[in-house]
Amino acid sequence: MAIRIFVTGGTFDKEYDMINGKLYFDDTHLPEIFDLGRSTLEVNIRTLMMLDSLEMTSEDRDLILHNSKSASEDQILITHGTDTMAETARVLAEAKLDKTIVLTGAMIPYKFGSSDGFFNLGSALAFVQTLPNGVYIVMHGRYFNWDNVVKNKKTGFFEEIN
Repeated sequence: MAIRIFVTGGTFDKEYDMINGKLYFDDTHLPEIFDLGRSTLEVNIRTLMMLDSLEMTSEDRDLILHNSKSASEDQILITHGTDTMAETARVLAEAKLDKTIVLTGAMIPYKFGSSDGFFNLGSALAFVQTLPNGVYIVMHGRYFNWDNVVKNKKTGFFEEIN
């Protein structure tokens, strides 16, 4: 069965405007990444929104939940901004869906060339296929249970709480 991928924006998909020196959204980079990675996985990609996660509202999280519930796939990967990833994971986990849902993102935009996004996406794809049903955050080659993870804003890494 295919893996459903929902795109929500975040640093992962940001572009850099060299004239104004600002980050902005255009379109998701996932098709390009799958081509570069020579992926043979069957995936269904749908862009739900292109937002910085700090701007995400409860309505946006409800939209992510609604789409996760109604997806025919049991394996769901969500690209998401890292600042509020755990908050969205909580909303999904509280719905107790009988699916494996993995959220991932990037600390550096993919288009910068030195992004961790490519590695995080590959790790997330492996984990969504192998972990039991539940909600997880995958960053830096590790998976974390949704309720036992925090983004360390001093180091730029995700860590277990306990």
